[in-house]
Amino acid sequence: MIFLELSGKALGMAKKYWLMKSEPETYSISHLQKDKKTWWTGVRNYQARNFMMNDMNVGDEILFYHSNAEPPGVAGLARVSKKAEPDATQFDKKSEVFDPKASKEKPIWFCVEVEFVAEFKNFVSLETLKETKSLEGMQVLKKGQRLSVQPATKAEFDQVKKLGS
Repeated sequence: MIFLELSGKALGMAKKYWLMKSEPETYSISHLQKDKKTWWTGVRNYQARNFMMNDMNVGDEILFYHSNAEPPGVAGLARVSKKAEPDATQFDKKSEVFDPKASKEKPIWFCVEVEFVAEFKNFVSLETLKETKSLEGMQVLKKGQRLSVQPATKAEFDQVKKLGS
């Protein structure tokens, strides 16, 4: 049997699109640009963890969103560069997100590695997202939506990317 792979993804596997939030004072698109890659550690929400653990694949595209900022919005693009592995911060007693229930034998929290793709020429504010008719169904715009990792459609991804160019 012949198995073909194209840029890290098996043929037939559809690329997925995501929005990932980070507070710019903690970790901004500029930090990622400098570091080139980072593990997306510290997520302590089961739904967001499950997205990273079960649904994210190498090559998936990411809208990098600055949350808890003035103004909040999408600052650039990233890409999943490694599949989920146990989040090392859950085992670190000095970490703010240490989890005493987690063990190396039975980790609870997982994270993906992401790599820098681009910083937007034009920051796409939350207000701009709200004003863009074609983005009205976007998860980040839904009332009460606070997940730090959330799916986006290809159309949403493409529209935000266009706004940021």
